[in-house]
Amino acid sequence: MHISHLSLTNFRNYARLEVSFPRGVIALFGDNAQGKTSLLEAVYYLATSRSPYTTSDRQLINWLAENDPLSFARLVAEVHTKDGLKRVEVTLLNESNGRSSRLKKEIRINGISRRVMDLLGQIRVVLFLPQDMSLVEGPPSERRRYLNVTLCQTDPAYCYALSQYDKVLHQRNALLKQFQEQSQRGQRPDISQLAYWDEQLAASGAAIVAGRYKLVRELERRAQKVHADLSGEGEHLRLRYEPGFDATPAPQGQMSFDVKDLGASALPALPVPEIARLFRAALAQRRGEEIKRGLTTIGPQRDEFRFLVNGRDLGLYGSRGQGRTAVLALKLAELDWMKDTTGESPILLLDEVAAELDPHRRAYLLERIGDVEQVIVTTAEPDLMNESFMKEAAQWRVHAGTIQVVNGGE
Repeated sequence: MHISHLSLTNFRNYARLEVSFPRGVIALFGDNAQGKTSLLEAVYYLATSRSPYTTSDRQLINWLAENDPLSFARLVAEVHTKDGLKRVEVTLLNESNGRSSRLKKEIRINGISRRVMDLLGQIRVVLFLPQDMSLVEGPPSERRRYLNVTLCQTDPAYCYALSQYDKVLHQRNALLKQFQEQSQRGQRPDISQLAYWDEQLAASGAAIVAGRYKLVRELERRAQKVHADLSGEGEHLRLRYEPGFDATPAPQGQMSFDVKDLGASALPALPVPEIARLFRAALAQRRGEEIKRGLTTIGPQRDEFRFLVNGRDLGLYGSRGQGRTAVLALKLAELDWMKDTTGESPILLLDEVAAELDPHRRAYLLERIGDVEQVIVTTAEPDLMNESFMKEAAQWRVHAGTIQVVNGGE
């Protein structure tokens, strides 16, 4: 898979850009705040319908277009896949009536209007950022988001289950809140109304858990090889997935030194109907507590995914170097897994990663990505890249939202 042409209109600091992409490595260099990262962000947005840098799509529209009667940003890519050439287009429209504004997102695939969900998987990417250390050190929500973005690019059924789960969870929480208020007024709520929502929540939740478990198991197997190459035999990486409604609850809070060294590969694989049964049973057991609190207290929205080295949770006890090694192993494992799963290499996006890695890890990364069909890498310090890597790469200088081709690559 590779992008052959990218068109941007009013996206970030690109008022207008038309650029053809070669296969292989494209190295973007230049000073900070010139548009290198914005180019990567555009490709990632076309693949996932979200930005890795902001939660507000309005910020993606070029500020010079804000005063236009109908401000908009448009991103268009021509992408070559094993199924042929596709044209993927996303338009962000900021509709204003003078008193308020509404952002509208339009998706077109080969000129046909589609849903946002249909965009996922049209372009598949693996993104590696300096901020990815948050996967080790950050809150569980960061790790759940990573699993969701990765799976939604390859598994439409998972993405649908995730969408359904969020809708049902919202409805169930509203009902629990209503029951809480009734109980506080001394009224007896009709808890039989929960039966339907419990069934729906368990069905979609079970699909989510099964998908996450399978992914973590596959990533662990691949990441362990990379981690061993980087760290030697003295350290052993495990990826531990902990469902938010396991029948045998995991220890409360963060893991400590004496946790059993069990990763995803050591856990039993349960069929989806059995997971759903366990979820329903756990919901029934928690019903009284959930009515008191007015919300759903268990489920995939509370799942955890941990990095363990020699049985120790890197989120608590790992060094920065161990964390970087674990994240690098995870990202390279994701790259291999996505290629094996879909039959074609995803586009690899590397944003200022070289500056975050020591020479050993940097050299390992550059060597491992040599056979990826298309790699887009940004750097403010080209000298950090080894000479042979830069010689073979297409080198583009980015300045003030414009691109100058310095070297077309070999």
